[in-house]
Amino acid sequence: MSPRTPRFVTRPVTTPRTAAPARVRFAGFGARFAVAAGLMLPVLPVEATAQAQGQIQSQTQGQAPAAVPVQAPAQAVLAGGKLEAKYEASLAGIAVGKGQWAIDINEDQYSATASGGTAGLLKAFAGGSGSGQSTGRVVAGALVPSNYQAVTTSAKKSETIKMLITPGYVKEFSIEPEPPLDPEKIPITDAHRRNVIDPMTGSLMRVGGTGELMTPDSCRTAASIFDGRMRYDLKLDYKRMESVKAEKGYRGPAIVCAVYFTPIAGYVPDRAAIKYLAAQRNIEVTLVPIAGTRVLVPYRMVVPTPLGVAMLEATEFVTTPAPAKAVAKTN
Repeated sequence: MSPRTPRFVTRPVTTPRTAAPARVRFAGFGARFAVAAGLMLPVLPVEATAQAQGQIQSQTQGQAPAAVPVQAPAQAVLAGGKLEAKYEASLAGIAVGKGQWAIDINEDQYSATASGGTAGLLKAFAGGSGSGQSTGRVVAGALVPSNYQAVTTSAKKSETIKMLITPGYVKEFSIEPEPPLDPEKIPITDAHRRNVIDPMTGSLMRVGGTGELMTPDSCRTAASIFDGRMRYDLKLDYKRMESVKAEKGYRGPAIVCAVYFTPIAGYVPDRAAIKYLAAQRNIEVTLVPIAGTRVLVPYRMVVPTPLGVAMLEATEFVTTPAPAKAVAKTN
């Protein structure tokens, strides 16, 4: 045994970290995936707020150009919209979780609230639940987060993550109870808190301009995400168009994007699940619009795992536009 114990290690220095079998670790992933059905997995990046600020004036939410012609007639503009959705999560075709998502976007602010948990057989031996909320401002059509909170509960513990966000920077964040320091984890630095958005805002993909929403270019974007624990990058690319039909609510066109995950900090590099996800090239997200907005959100997400395909899919997707406002003619 070593003559002294390193500060962050409570076991003998010569004792290696015991690795759980891969299937055991991914069974745990199944439970976490089910809870994430309520928190909405952050796979829908928008441009980081700091980057969006430089383009914000040209990305109005369906409004006419600033230079309105003299004697122009009154016209309707998009005032926002709402979404009430329910999702089911499955792993290898077996139901493992359910979740609900409510989004409200208006002219100057937005909110997204979600909850979910394990279901079916998985609930009997790996029960868990979660809830989350993100709020912020709408600035010239761009979503600018200000607060984020996520609460997860399992049979063994409950955890709360909170973040206070200024444009492009996480000013404060906390995890309660505070997790123990892990010397194998890449630490979060101040630089990792800059030019980022929270994961729930990252699930709301705002498409600039006034043209078609669902085009290949809508998928071609990237984002920097910080969830209070882990910093990672997400990149999307276009795959195909298809039609979807919820049991209740939306039926119509959808755009399918490939998702590429790159961990940056706040994780253990040797963790099998992280390495597996980072190597994947078959993760997909299917996006559909919130009525009355230029925002696309997840209808379905597919993630390959060693245990089978993990899927999060909407069963109900009811979206309604806010009442349109008339812009008075100018003289």
